[in-house]
Amino acid sequence: MAKSTIKPKDFATLYEGFDAPVSRFDCGRKCAPLNGGEPVCCSTKDAVPVVHKVEFDLLKTRTDLWKKFKPYDYATREIVAELTSDCMAIECKGARHCERDNRTIACRGFPFYPYLTRQKQFVGIGTYWVFEDRCWMMSNLEVVDRKFVAEFIATYEALFKLDPSEFTTYVDFSASARRVYSRWKRRIPLLGRDGELLIVEPSTGEIRPGKAKEFPKTAPFRNEKEYRAAIKEAEGTVPAEGLRPA
Repeated sequence: MAKSTIKPKDFATLYEGFDAPVSRFDCGRKCAPLNGGEPVCCSTKDAVPVVHKVEFDLLKTRTDLWKKFKPYDYATREIVAELTSDCMAIECKGARHCERDNRTIACRGFPFYPYLTRQKQFVGIGTYWVFEDRCWMMSNLEVVDRKFVAEFIATYEALFKLDPSEFTTYVDFSASARRVYSRWKRRIPLLGRDGELLIVEPSTGEIRPGKAKEFPKTAPFRNEKEYRAAIKEAEGTVPAEGLRPA
């Protein structure tokens, strides 16, 4: 495998090209009431950001927003223990202190990952399925902006050239996705390179155009009643617009 040539300045360039919001709606308004007031993607209780050590080197020159993550239970210790030698887990000061220009690649892309076929073709972006019960966006893929998809694709294509190990990581992760969904007897939802809805048959890897009805919503985001009940149980406050996009 080709050796990584990535440097801190490369991440500065990647940041400049990947600044589009996931959608024109503030999806954090939907999940925060279920998560103690913090968006799921901004809380290490749910998602632990993993970065290149080189990326952290850049961030340390730009901001004091980030620090090394300290595991607090078995699950987070496992996350840190399984990291490759060129990666590390970090955490920020929280959503209220967010600096958009200093978000990591992982933050900018959440809840998506680059999906690669068995033939190692980068055909679109999939979702980190473990968050489907907490991330509103994953039940509303039709609202994802095409500019976001385009910037996501371009960023990871550039990253794969700079660090081939990243490409291998997502080849393997995409294979894991096919195994998981095959075991669940569910199809994999994707957003294609042009932002179109796609469906992957996990057992064969076949990809075809998807229809909105093939992207089932996940509890508690399936309907207004369910959503409000979940927020009440979490002792949160329902957004004024409820379950609908803000």
